[in-house]
Amino acid sequence: MTAFPLFTRRRMTAVALAGALLAAGPALAQEVVKIGYSGPLSGGAAQYGKNVLDGMQMAVAELNAAGPEVGGKKVRFEIVALDDKYNPSETAINAQRLVQQHKTAAILVPHSGGIFALQTTNERSNFIVLAYSSVPQITARGNKLTLRIPPEFTSYITPFSKYEMERFGKKVAMIGADHDYGKAWAAAFKPGWEKLGGTVVAENPMSYNRATDFYSGVSKALAEKPDVLFVGGASEPTALVVKQARELGFKGGFIIMDQAKLDEMARVLGGDYKVLEGAIGVMPVSEDSKPANQAFVQRFGKAYPGRIPGSEAQWNYTAVHATAKAMQLAGTTSDPKAIHAKLDAAYKALAADVNPGGVMGVDAKGGTLTRERGAAVKNGKIEPVQTEH
Repeated sequence: MTAFPLFTRRRMTAVALAGALLAAGPALAQEVVKIGYSGPLSGGAAQYGKNVLDGMQMAVAELNAAGPEVGGKKVRFEIVALDDKYNPSETAINAQRLVQQHKTAAILVPHSGGIFALQTTNERSNFIVLAYSSVPQITARGNKLTLRIPPEFTSYITPFSKYEMERFGKKVAMIGADHDYGKAWAAAFKPGWEKLGGTVVAENPMSYNRATDFYSGVSKALAEKPDVLFVGGASEPTALVVKQARELGFKGGFIIMDQAKLDEMARVLGGDYKVLEGAIGVMPVSEDSKPANQAFVQRFGKAYPGRIPGSEAQWNYTAVHATAKAMQLAGTTSDPKAIHAKLDAAYKALAADVNPGGVMGVDAKGGTLTRERGAAVKNGKIEPVQTEH
């Protein structure tokens, strides 16, 4: 065997290494695009926060599998998730870390207190707030770098109230959650109920995120003999409030804030809708018969075996797809103003399979345009209730 001189072997090795680096060039040049998340991943609302995050992660997995490009450059999307325990001050701290350390052009927050906290600084710090909350004030503030992902909750108040009044009566006791979102809902619901001729017989908000025993608060409300209970926070504690009301003998109906989902509550309550008879809330994703929606449910079940998606997963899944599409249309991953300007066009450009909720675009204030439906439990089954838009 002929031996190569040392300098020849070194030259061949260098050539081989250069060739390997050249072949790996596209992979090494791939940009990692980070989208931030700050929400509850511990405490009483942890499951709610996880549901949001699961939808986001599912979208990222699909995007990366397709080999996305932005501005002619290959990119890989990544969610950077931080726990804020549903605490707005923690949300603000997380946002600083996400922007400064991870260079996130957009941060998704699934609670109004945290959203409002970020809206005080996001235009100055130059990042988009992807706001998963239906509080109208989120877009009413005129923030130029906010996207409100779900429809405003005010569209539910009149149809939900009319339904419960006709079925059960006009006396309501309000025992919703005491967090910022619950307070916003209550502040809009009370005059809406009274405008329709109803009476509020009790107002006793409770800490859904920190408590599991609601008997005292529920008992106090039931002492006023209401026909209907206004309830709502995350699905699990809301289900416990309903359960304890039934155990205390309440036979009336429930108006459920859109944060809680009827199908998730039913699973907490034993797997069926019997305890929820007479309840009205948003249409569960699992009960929506639209083909694109059912296909999404099946894909989610494959991504997360044994899991059924709620609207937290669905809306935020689509929001991540829309954010990525907006980056592609803007030709940038780092200019929040340019990306935000393309969100309306991005939603309109999405294929139905990644837009199962049927978002039609974004209005001038930064809120999505949708045709969300309500749903009520009657004779142990879900029936659709049309909401007003």
